Amino acid sequence: MLKNLIKFTGLVGGATLLAGPAMAEVSSETAYVFNTFLFLVCGFLVMFMAAGFAMLESGMVRSKNAATICLKNISLFSIAGLMYWLVGYNLMYGVEEGGYVGAFFDIWSADDSAIAAEEADFSGGYASGSDWYFQMVFCATTASIVSGTVAERMKLWPFLIFTLFLTGFIYPIVGGWEWGTGWLDAMGFSDFAGSTLVHSTGGWAALAGAVILGARTGKYGPDGSVNPMPGSSMPLATLGAFILWLGWFGFNGGSQLALGSGADAAAISNIFINTNMAAASGVVAAMLVSTALYGKVDLTMALNGAIGGLVSITAEPLTPSIGAAVFIGAVGGVLVVIAVPLLDKFKIDDVVGAIPAHLVCGIWGTLIVPLTNSDATYGVQAIGVVSVGIFTLIASGILWSILNATIGIRISEEEEMAGLDKSELGMEAYPDFSRS
Repeated sequence: MLKNLIKFTGLVGGATLLAGPAMAEVSSETAYVFNTFLFLVCGFLVMFMAAGFAMLESGMVRSKNAATICLKNISLFSIAGLMYWLVGYNLMYGVEEGGYVGAFFDIWSADDSAIAAEEADFSGGYASGSDWYFQMVFCATTASIVSGTVAERMKLWPFLIFTLFLTGFIYPIVGGWEWGTGWLDAMGFSDFAGSTLVHSTGGWAALAGAVILGARTGKYGPDGSVNPMPGSSMPLATLGAFILWLGWFGFNGGSQLALGSGADAAAISNIFINTNMAAASGVVAAMLVSTALYGKVDLTMALNGAIGGLVSITAEPLTPSIGAAVFIGAVGGVLVVIAVPLLDKFKIDDVVGAIPAHLVCGIWGTLIVPLTNSDATYGVQAIGVVSVGIFTLIASGILWSILNATIGIRISEEEEMAGLDKSELGMEAYPDFSRS
């Protein structure tokens, strides 16, 4: 996913040309327009994923915490945008080739002076602002993964402070290692759209937070038993999953980074198909495994099966055949169902199942890339997974610990029983209905 790999020219089908079936090279300006268009439209879709996370999470939490989770999602997106402008973009893409860290505190600004010159130069391939916007919404997605895991017992402002550092520093540093031509890229690490760089990063940060924060009161009995805490709205959670599924076409398709040729158009079409089929197989696999294990289909497992399939294919959505995409997504769905009780065994309370869907499936999707992409190797993929995991766990753990030791990250038991909406916001999401 390197910016310097943008294709500036290409072929268009003869059906679009008056001259007949002959193929022709498009102008640099035309390629510039289409590449910019791809970034913007796919960026819109990825931004819409923020609504998907908000709906999924608000449906999975109890009604007394629904307003707070909505506030978290709109505020984390806002913080991500500001931090990626102030610090994140140049920290991520200012890395020297083979390096580790880009430029700190270097505020990004658009530079399209080349096309405004007397003789316009479109060799840059795309409007700089379109690239910034597309990369920014990826940054926000990383923070969205964390919010659902630590829901229902974390204070609002410590979470937002953590988001500030996650989006401004942790994610950009990790992203720069690969997408910013850093040391992982030099080794040959491959992560097309971010199974590790986005989803596992968010998953590791969520895991560190969940461990330090502790489980919700009453979630686990003294004997290790698990007490279910059903969410407020399964229809809302289902809507959120569908929105995420839709937004993922922008997530993966836009990561082709070019629409200036017929080859790019065909590649994006294949990416869309593989993305869809991985999600579909993730749903079916999760349904089958949950039925086999528990005797009934679990809707929440099916929803996270879709997300697990999507995360799994994100590391390499272009090179797999449809059959391979189905396999990769199905394994993701199975992993989601298996990982949930494993977390419960260790009393790690993940309210929405983000750690299985994003962390576990992100690792799987990254490690399996060499199955379909001969340019990648299993050893280098493993190095990438481990290095991102160690860095994010340590950085997140330190930050969570500092916040916990200073201002505290957990609400009181009384506030938890009353709900975050009342204790943190002084309002209710559903004031005309009884709260669960």
